[in-house]
Amino acid sequence: QVQLVESGGGLVQAGDSLRLSCVASGRTFNTNVMGWFRQAPGKGREHLATISWTNGYTYYSAPVKGRFTASVDNAKNTVYLQMDSLKPEDTAVYYCATKRDFSGDIYSDNSYNYWGQGTQVTVSS
Repeated sequence: QVQLVESGGGLVQAGDSLRLSCVASGRTFNTNVMGWFRQAPGKGREHLATISWTNGYTYYSAPVKGRFTASVDNAKNTVYLQMDSLKPEDTAVYYCATKRDFSGDIYSDNSYNYWGQGTQVTVSS
């Protein structure tokens, strides 16, 4: 079993930056990659990035490529999402999630096993 706790969300203005954190604990030995997703009101979960624990290799979804950067800190069992140039349309609850490896559909939330409870990001215009 894996436990995930997200933090770092908040209320910011358009153009500002935030860094989200996700701390993993429990039985993570079968978890080789981590995903970042978000969910806006009335919408499904949208893929943002998937990153390898071992080497930091990352796949980004096009809408956030160039603005958001994922990273890992193995010593702290933590993955991060640095979000720059935030826009009002970035307003959502942001989640981290576990996946065994890069096989299958890394862009689908159904491919991930364990999820955190999310952290709210609100961007005002």
